[in-house]
Amino acid sequence: MAEGRRHDLDQNSVLSCFLISSFFIFSLFFPTSTDSQTHRSYDSLSSWFMSSKERPTLGGTRIKTRKRNIAAPLDPAAFSDAVVQIYLDNAGDLELIAKSIESSDLNFSRYGDTFFEVVFTGGRTQPGTTKPDEGDRHPHSIIECEPKREVILPSVIYIQKILRRRPFLIKNLENVMRRFLQSLELFEENERKKLAIFTALAFSQKLSGLPPETVLQPLLKDNLVAKGLVLSFMTDFFKEYLIDNSLDDLISILKRGKVEDNLLDFFPPTKRSNEAFSEHFSKEGLVALVEYNDKKIFEVKLKEMKSALTTQITEEADTAEVIENVKVRVRDAKLPDIEVVRVVWDVLMDAVQWSGKNQQQNANAALRQVKTWAELLNTFCTSGKLELELMYKVQMQCYEDAKLMKLFPEIVRSLYDQDVLAEDTILHWFRKGTNTKGRQTFVKALEPFVNWLEEAEEEE
Repeated sequence: MAEGRRHDLDQNSVLSCFLISSFFIFSLFFPTSTDSQTHRSYDSLSSWFMSSKERPTLGGTRIKTRKRNIAAPLDPAAFSDAVVQIYLDNAGDLELIAKSIESSDLNFSRYGDTFFEVVFTGGRTQPGTTKPDEGDRHPHSIIECEPKREVILPSVIYIQKILRRRPFLIKNLENVMRRFLQSLELFEENERKKLAIFTALAFSQKLSGLPPETVLQPLLKDNLVAKGLVLSFMTDFFKEYLIDNSLDDLISILKRGKVEDNLLDFFPPTKRSNEAFSEHFSKEGLVALVEYNDKKIFEVKLKEMKSALTTQITEEADTAEVIENVKVRVRDAKLPDIEVVRVVWDVLMDAVQWSGKNQQQNANAALRQVKTWAELLNTFCTSGKLELELMYKVQMQCYEDAKLMKLFPEIVRSLYDQDVLAEDTILHWFRKGTNTKGRQTFVKALEPFVNWLEEAEEEE
C-alpha cells in the first residue's frame, strides 16, 4: 500500500512539472490576458518556485556533489625532524642512513630542499638564508665535518645513492647549492673551503649530471667578488679538482659553466689583471692553469692583430701605416716574431682573389701580392731563422691548397727577388729542410732555381 502511494506521488510530481512547464511556455507564445493578469501569473509562478516547501523530484535520481582537492599544509619542520632522527638513530653512518631513507615513506618530492639543508647544515635553515631554523639538528653534516677530501667524499657518494633512487632531487640539490654559494659571506672560512671541496668532488664523481652553469654562475655576484670570497672559493675548487682530473677536464667544466672566457671575473676589480692572475695561481701551485691562461691571452691578441691587419690589407692602406700598426701590437702583446711572420703571410695570401681554374692568373696574383707587400715581409723577417720559417709557411700552404701546388718555386723566386729571402736560407731549406709535407715535389720543382743560385755563387 505504501508502495502504491509512492507511485502515485511520483506520477503526481511528474504531472505537476509537466503542467507548470506547459503553462509557462503557452503564456509566452500565446498571451490571452491583460498585462496585469500576466504579471500576476508570473508572480504566482515565481512565488511557487521561491517557496521553501519541499519540491517534488523525479524518482531514481541522485544528486552528486563535487569533491574538492584538500591540500595538506606544508610542514617542513616535521620532515626535517624526521630526517635528523634518521641521522641520529644511525649515529651518522651514511650507509645505514641511506638504507633507512630508502625504506622510509617521507615526502621527498615536497621537501627536497629541506632534505639537502639537513645534509649540508645538519638541520633546517630559515627561508632564503643559511641561518639555522628551529627544530632538531644532527652533528654529521658536511659543514660540521673536517675540511678534507677523504672526509667529505663519503657524503658525495651518499648523495649519489639518494639521487639514483630519486633522480628528481637533482633540482633540489641545485637550488640549495645555488643558495649557499650566493651566500658565501654568511659562512666561516673553513666552511667555505668545505663547500669548495664538496663542489669539486661532486664534479669529479659526475654527481648525477649536476650542471656546472647552475653552480658556477651564481658565484659571479659583485659583492662576493669584491670581498675576494669567490677567488678563494675557486682556488680551493681548482686545487681539489685537479688532484684526480686533468686540466682539460677542468676546462671542459668551465666551458659548460660559461666562465672559461671570464676567469679574471673571479678576481676583485682592483686585482683584475693578467699579471695578478699569474702571480696568484703560481703561488697556489696551479702553474698549468697559468700556462693555459697565458696561451689563451696570446691567441686572443694574435687573433686581434690578424683581424686588424686583414682590414688594412683589404683596404690597401699605406705600407708604412700597416707596418707601424703591426709593430705596436707586437710590442704591446709581446708576440713572438715567428708567430708574427706566420700571421702576416696568412693575411697576405687570404687577401688574394684566387681563380678556380686559371693557373697563370693565380701565379700573377700571388706574385703581385708579394711584390706589393715585400717591405712588410722584410720588416719582420729579420733573421735566417725567420726567413726559414716563412719558407716552411709557403711550403705548407702550397701543399694544402691544390691550386697553389705548382706555384711554390715561383713564390720563392719572387721572395728572393724582393730581398725577403736570402740565398743561404733557400739553399739551407733545399739541402736540410725538415718539413716533409710535399718536400720531394717542391725540391724537384725548385731544383732549377737552386742550380742557378749555385752557379752564380761559383762565378762570384
